This record gives sequence, C-alpha cells and structure tokens, in this order.
Amino acid sequence: MSEILCEIISIGDELLIGQVVNTNSSWMAAELNKAGIRVNKITAIADEGSEIIDAIKQAESQSNVILLTGGLGPTKDDITKNVLADYFNSDIIFHEPTYKHIKSLFSKRNYKVTEVNKHQALLPEKCTPLFNSNGTAPGMWFDIGKTVIISMPGVPFEMRGLMIDEVIPRLSKKYNLPSIYHKTVMTTGIGESMLAEHIDSWASSLPSHIKLAYLPQPGIVRLRLSASGPDENKLKNEIDDYCDKLSVLIPKIIFGYNDITLEEVVGSLLKKDEVTLSTAESCTGGYIAHLITSIAGSSNYFKGSIVSYDNDVKVNQLKVNSGDIEKYGAVSQQVVEQMAIGGKEVLKTDYCLATSGIAGPQGGTEEKPVGTVWIAIATPTGVKSKLFNLGEHRGRNIRRSTLGALEMLRRELAKI
Repeated sequence: MSEILCEIISIGDELLIGQVVNTNSSWMAAELNKAGIRVNKITAIADEGSEIIDAIKQAESQSNVILLTGGLGPTKDDITKNVLADYFNSDIIFHEPTYKHIKSLFSKRNYKVTEVNKHQALLPEKCTPLFNSNGTAPGMWFDIGKTVIISMPGVPFEMRGLMIDEVIPRLSKKYNLPSIYHKTVMTTGIGESMLAEHIDSWASSLPSHIKLAYLPQPGIVRLRLSASGPDENKLKNEIDDYCDKLSVLIPKIIFGYNDITLEEVVGSLLKKDEVTLSTAESCTGGYIAHLITSIAGSSNYFKGSIVSYDNDVKVNQLKVNSGDIEKYGAVSQQVVEQMAIGGKEVLKTDYCLATSGIAGPQGGTEEKPVGTVWIAIATPTGVKSKLFNLGEHRGRNIRRSTLGALEMLRRELAKI
C-alpha cells in the first residue's frame, strides 16, 4: 500500500495580501488526512495564469493528488478554468447539466440567469464535471493516470460540499488508501517545556510508527498521537493504550481528548451536576461569558455576567468594599474574592468566576507588573482564589486568564 501525497494550491490575490484568511487549506488537509491522504505541501498563489501553470507543473513531480481552489467565479478575474483548458490542450464545451442546475438555482431565488452566469456552464472537454449542489460553478476532475488534478471554487461552503460529496469518495475509489488515526490529548495548567520534561519517559517508550507532536497555544498544550497502517482498529487500540498510560502519569492536567474545549468540558460538568454559573469579570472583559455561551445549551446552566471594568461597578453592582479597593487595589485577592461572592449573590447562581488583573500593555507597577491577575471562584461552600503572573501581551493575558478561570472551575466541579 503506497502512500498517496497531495498538494493544495489556493488561488487568489486576496490570500497573498492578507485580506482573506486561508481557512480552506487547513480544513481540506484535515479531511484528506482522515481519508488516508497525506498533504505534503500547501501553496497560495496569485490570480495569474503563469503562476497557476508553474504551481501545477511543480506539484505534478511531487504529488499524486493536486487540489486547486479559487478562480472559478463568473467574473473576468476568475481565470482558473481557461488556464486549465490551455494546460490540458482542451476545447471548452457547453455542459448542459450544469446549465440546467444554474437555471434551477436561480429560479428558486427568483433571479434571472445572465449571460455571465451562463458562461459557468462552459467547461474544458477533457474534465469530468463535479456536481456543486451549493453553487453554480462545478468542480473539475482531470485524471492523468497516476495523478489527479481537481479544481474547486474558493467559496468555503461550496468547496466543502464538493470535497465531501464528490472529491473524497472518488479519491477513495481510485487509490488504495491506508488508514490514518490521530488522537489528541488536551492539557492545561503547564507549559510545553515543563510538560515535555514530565512525560519524557512515556514519550520515549512510543514505538517508531506512532508520532508525537506538541501543539502549544496560550494556556493549552495539545499532544497529538498519529499512526498509519492497514488496520485502523489496531492503530486505535494501540494509541488508546498509550493515552491511558499518559492519563495515569498526568491525570490532573488532562481535560479531554480530540480538540474538545474547556468551555465544553465545564458545560458538561455543570449540566451533569444541575448547577448554575455566573461571571464577574474585569480584565477579561466578558470573554469568559463569551466562551461559555458559545456552547449550544449553555442557557441551562449559565445565568449571566457583570463586566465590572470600572471600580464603581465593582462597588455598586458587586458590593465590593470601596475601602478594600483603596487599601489593596482592584487587582488583589481581597477584591476578586468579593467580586466572586457578589456575583454569585446578585445573579443567584451556585458558582461564580471572577477576574481582576492588569492585561496591559499599560497599567503595571513594580509591585504588580503587567500580567498580574487574580482569579476567584465562589462555590456553594465558600470562595477560593489564585494569583497568576502571565506576561506582557494583552491578548494572550486575556485568553490565558479566561482559560485559567475555566480550569479552576473544572477542577472544582470534578473534585480534583
């Protein structure tokens, strides 16, 4: 079973000037990997015929599958179709089924089919049209023996439909694909280097066909285990066994698997215990509430938030003692604990998370530098708090403070 390699070529000036983020490539790579196809290169190029041709020629020498996205719209700046026709020395013909589909779509929307729209039914004769149920531009499949070149629209909604409905099923039929299995261990509360040192003996025990990757982000380190072979169940059982051994080694810092989020884990625990939550946020500015409410069904356990950015709000809404703010400062254990207790009482919840800190880049002092954050949690039995020293980057401080608060809540609910 030989490995099938793929190159993704994203076409569009908007990608090169940073106007549009290339989310297509990451999504495609993930789906291809699930199907047993390894992406060995991702390229972004301009809307220029010579650039497209050069990219295809280079990719043909390195990959079995070449996927192009972009440049299939109805306007003059969309040149991919004509470039591919020239590349394959193909006439362009009128594809009646595509035109019928275009007319059907426009009829449902009560639109008139213009001559420009009709041109989207003109396709290279040497391609196999791929039905695009979500748009007017079909995909194009060019089979040249061991290599396949596939062109799809750059609109994510349309591309994803084509990938799932047409491209991956056809590739699976054409090639004898291996199984690829990944499992990601989600950890928090410890940095990458310290984590690596802590699990070094476990990592060294992994067999050569299981690859370990450290994927850090602010507040979280993901450990991805990957293996490929003919028997997916065997790979899965083997990787699961190693994950079980890891969970014994670092039980407190693993909060889930396969890219589950802390807010999902916390939501499940709150729902399971049938308890409610509120937040009283200063330096996080409502970001904790935002993450919690990004989960469907969060209304079952989340009651609301008080964003007490100003000290007057801390005093008037959360009942924080103004004398304590003056004596200890807004960023202090005394104040953040009162914020948590006040939020719990005012919003009538079982738990309340509170944050107060110096996100930066201004506002720090020698005693309390930028990145100093106090987090508190009010529970049915009392209040707990913890001091964090996070760093100087404002965005990272807000994100890490939020994750720190969610992790405190997770440990409290899971009785860790």
